[in-house]
Amino acid sequence: MEHSSQPDALPERMRTAAFSVHIFTALGAGVALLAMLEAVREHWANMFAWLGVALIIDGIDGPLARRLDVVRLQPNWSGEVLDLVVDFVTYVFVPAYAITASGMLLPLAAPILGIGIVVSSALYFADRRMKADDNHFRGFPALWNAAAFYLFLLHLPPVLSTIVVAALIVLTFAPFHVLHPFRVVRLRWLTLWLLFAWAVLGAYTLANDFVVAPSITFGLCAIAVYIVGSDTVIRRMKAFRA
Repeated sequence: MEHSSQPDALPERMRTAAFSVHIFTALGAGVALLAMLEAVREHWANMFAWLGVALIIDGIDGPLARRLDVVRLQPNWSGEVLDLVVDFVTYVFVPAYAITASGMLLPLAAPILGIGIVVSSALYFADRRMKADDNHFRGFPALWNAAAFYLFLLHLPPVLSTIVVAALIVLTFAPFHVLHPFRVVRLRWLTLWLLFAWAVLGAYTLANDFVVAPSITFGLCAIAVYIVGSDTVIRRMKAFRA
């Protein structure tokens, strides 16, 4: 009897383990709520710290899902839809609130641009062409958590911050490619090292409430330029050589 029950028990344990990945992904929504609570209190560094936790969850759940064969073992639950829901809250909605409510934009423009952020990002998330064949993002990939981080870091005048946010909304649908840090194969080793450096510098920046030396700011900005512009530079170089 004991031997006959083992084959049936193994798939059940596997299905439970697979479903736990969905729960892990959904925890990102709970983390987003904690980030929003900190944003409402204007504890901006704490808000970004929680959004950082959400980034870690987002980076781990995909490999876990593939390793535990979640698609096959839990076919009634869409990990893709769940991931998009959580990503919209953590990448877009909470940062949009921070950008709109922090006073970094012109007062009249802030609510309009806040609406522009969430509407354009919702359309972007629904676009089946959001990723190119080589896994680059098409246009600005609605990384408003990163955009908000740099706005807090650079302390731009409200006029410039307003222009930057408006430009990013427009660039959401622009025909250029942005590097996906994990899925783009080309120079992945360099990308991952830069991503690690960014995480260290970013954590240091949050620990110091965005009051850091110019060298730290320069390093963070240089990594951002690489992520956003490396594909364009490489394509232009290949075209020039041809």
